[in-house]
Amino acid sequence: MRTGTSFLLIAALTACGRHDDRSTTPRGGDSTNARSASTANGGLVYVSNEDSRNLSVIDVATDSVVSTIEVGTRPRGVKVSPDGRTVYVALSGSPKCPPTMPDAECAKKIADRKLDGIAVVDVATRKTVKVLPAGLDPETFDLSADGSTLFVSNEDADSLTIVDIASGRAKSNVKVGREPEGVTVAPDGKTVWVTSEGDNSVAVVDVATGKSLAQIGTDGKRPRAIGFLPDGSKAYVTNETSGNVAVIDPDSHILLRTIVLPAGSRPMGVAVSRDGHRVFISNGRGGTVSVIDAARDSVLSTAPVGTRPWGIALSPDSRWLYTANGPGNDVSVVDVQTMKVVHRILVGGSPWGVAIGAKP
Repeated sequence: MRTGTSFLLIAALTACGRHDDRSTTPRGGDSTNARSASTANGGLVYVSNEDSRNLSVIDVATDSVVSTIEVGTRPRGVKVSPDGRTVYVALSGSPKCPPTMPDAECAKKIADRKLDGIAVVDVATRKTVKVLPAGLDPETFDLSADGSTLFVSNEDADSLTIVDIASGRAKSNVKVGREPEGVTVAPDGKTVWVTSEGDNSVAVVDVATGKSLAQIGTDGKRPRAIGFLPDGSKAYVTNETSGNVAVIDPDSHILLRTIVLPAGSRPMGVAVSRDGHRVFISNGRGGTVSVIDAARDSVLSTAPVGTRPWGIALSPDSRWLYTANGPGNDVSVVDVQTMKVVHRILVGGSPWGVAIGAKP
């Protein structure tokens, strides 16, 4: 009798369709239908997993991991080539030092500079084919619009390395601020902007000459990332420690205003909608994403998405937001119309960066 009862109980629970909180099962009829329509052409999401030394590949049509690619030590920044055939991943031989670790203790750890570089991943074969040199401790970078050049921040060298991809050689090293972090090429392709955690500023570098044009204060501590409106009219810089976002005029290099985020926010990543109406900010240890109205530079909403969201990226139609949730070892898929998490996808250890590209 007990055996039969247990069988019926298990069958009943199965029929109820219980879901793990991090399953890839779609939730909500409206979101599911909209998602099917917007992902009809397909695409791939690439997630760098800092602790497990690999790259998770997610198919947007199913929101499931279709491949895991070994890339190297401490993968963090990630970008996709314009044609979708190549993925670049920043690797670092510097030891991982959590924020709670004193600087003196971190300094005792030994770095292996042979492990620094930018991994080049072939999407068709799903293999790392080579590693490009990129200076000391590369963390984040950006690509030129034509896919020919990498602009890499080197935290341990206070510099920006400009790398020619075809030759695999560094063309130049530009001194920027202390502890450079975020790197973003301006929409017109003429300048590249680099945040400086140590100086609480942003360096503006001329792409053609490799010379620094300006150093702009961010009115906040520990600036992390930079996002531009598509028309290049404004730049948004996240200040992690201060919990705010600096808004800068790219033409005059003048700080226009500072947007204060809700209490507990630790702003990290930036993603801008294709139409330029919305700016999305991941709030790290705050566990949320804030949405900024770009016309008014005011916070529209803030929603929970996961454990310490860092890297974020929008689908090409700006309908879905993907967040890398470090300690949660997962990626959240957020419906930007409702700011609700519709999927959570298990990936590797400590996901850091997210990039989206078309299927080649």
